[in-house]
Amino acid sequence: MNILVVGNGGREHALAWKLSQSPRAERVFVAPGNAGTATDAENVPLGPGEPDQLIQFARQNHVKLAVVGPEAPLAEGLVDRFVEAGIRGFGPSKAAAELEGSKVFCKQTLRQADVPTADYRTFTNAKDALAYLNDREDVPVVVKADGLAAGKGVIVCANRAEAVAAVEKIGLERAFGPAGDRIIIEERLDGQEASVLALTDGQTIVTLQPAQDHKPAYDGDTGPNTGGMGAYCPAPLVDDAMLSWIEEHVLVPTVHAMKRARRPFRGVLYAGLMMTNQGPKVLEYNVRFGDPECQPLLMRLNTDLLDLLEAVATGKLAETGPLQWDPRPAVCVVMASEGYPGSYAKGHPIRGLDEAAKLPNVKVFHAGTVLDAQGRVVTAGGRVLNVTALGESIALAKRNAYEGVKCIRWDGAWCRKDIADKAIG
Repeated sequence: MNILVVGNGGREHALAWKLSQSPRAERVFVAPGNAGTATDAENVPLGPGEPDQLIQFARQNHVKLAVVGPEAPLAEGLVDRFVEAGIRGFGPSKAAAELEGSKVFCKQTLRQADVPTADYRTFTNAKDALAYLNDREDVPVVVKADGLAAGKGVIVCANRAEAVAAVEKIGLERAFGPAGDRIIIEERLDGQEASVLALTDGQTIVTLQPAQDHKPAYDGDTGPNTGGMGAYCPAPLVDDAMLSWIEEHVLVPTVHAMKRARRPFRGVLYAGLMMTNQGPKVLEYNVRFGDPECQPLLMRLNTDLLDLLEAVATGKLAETGPLQWDPRPAVCVVMASEGYPGSYAKGHPIRGLDEAAKLPNVKVFHAGTVLDAQGRVVTAGGRVLNVTALGESIALAKRNAYEGVKCIRWDGAWCRKDIADKAIG
């Protein structure tokens, strides 16, 4: 079977790498891919915003399954386009993808499904949001842009002054463009975050092992929010009993609510959770594999990924057996460009990739890379590489990942040094 993966990040490299290991996979194409997918699969010079060309390519190359990785093309309905063209698509429909595409819709769905989440208010303009902040007591809140903002539209505020600045940034300065047409202000929850991802075909739910992402840029969870600076799996924070509770009280009611709303959900349902003293509460839903959670998850998954994704796309997930996992934990460390999550330079040659590739139990997934005219791997994004490793314990997996990081150099490269320390501590 020929497969097309749409996207160019670390998640898409991990998906292409894992799918290519299936004995049923003949050719794995990635559109547009990056320097890493050029090695593990076949790159296609088409972007997610070219649906007609992607469908034409898929037809000409006998693609039987199209896997859409990033949130933006899912929210724009790319899976619907593939399905309408008679090509199986993995991922939610445009209607179902609104669960991530609109934080307001997400919060409304959580409320209707009686899923625990933070109290919130929605505003259609900055003036009303500022008046609300000035009228209430000075307490920590979270300010969110309603639409997609590459993981940066959520601003955690310690006091009123920070909240006012966040509302001004989203609503007046328009830092995230139309994503800030509506603003959510919600209570700030305390606790550790966990990521629980599940595959669902709208009927059956298969929950994956829990993971933990590291959103703030710097060590000790300080600095601005990013798309994610590293992740590990499994997360000891979520034991088997807690995972069962999350399935029953979070995932199942959400899938039922989406079905009732005539937006049946097929694909990856990713619950971003805060583990509070009152129990887990949903911070947000994503409608795709997390990036960088996908990388350690797929390092550990022993079940054939192609079988799973095809079962979701064809509504036959109930026919798959229990998932098989490598018992060893995995840790992923994101190496970023100087300046990220703000502005950064591109085009720096990356050294040491061959050295890192020789390390046992280490895989370097490419995120923001391209091949230049001389065939060198150079930086092309803020999050550049995802160095992912297995180990007999989380501490050893962390050590193996940072051994890989030590091999790799470019001008301005940096990373957090404390990925997975919460689990080790």
